[in-house]
Amino acid sequence: MPHHLEFEQWVPFPIERMFAFFSNPENLPRIMPAESGTRLISLNRMPAPPPPPLLNGEKAAGVGTIIVTSFRVFPFLPFRAQWIARITEFEWNHHFSDVQDKGPFKRWHHRHEFHSEMRQGMAGTLVRDVIDYEVGFGFLGGIANALFVRRQMQRTFAQRQQALPKLLSQVP
Repeated sequence: MPHHLEFEQWVPFPIERMFAFFSNPENLPRIMPAESGTRLISLNRMPAPPPPPLLNGEKAAGVGTIIVTSFRVFPFLPFRAQWIARITEFEWNHHFSDVQDKGPFKRWHHRHEFHSEMRQGMAGTLVRDVIDYEVGFGFLGGIANALFVRRQMQRTFAQRQQALPKLLSQVP
């Protein structure tokens, strides 16, 4: 059964900075909850298209990039799972998408969108995550999603929203 989630966060940083931060897979462990113990195992980075003028795009992961991470499935247990993701779409300062090639879901598509937006007279960026996924395992997967998976993803993005402003203020 397919599921859909969307998360939004506005931050008072320019879109170029936000996109550069998120399109660099090396930052992924930094935005994941500490209890997940997320580690970047390997990165086969494909070049992104040439960046717009005055933008350093050397760390951006272009289409075809393969990202291998590991994480703790249950924070209180030492067991780790591997997740292999692949970048399938990339448009500078607008969006990029990844799909799961191997991991805990039957299907996973995550689109990261970025929009310049003014709020209370301050320029910033609206970061939107659009996730379409399937847990698998039929009826049991539906129960797992209702009891655990959806809530865990909501917690993960809530924690990221709390941590992101501090992380970005530390990044030049």
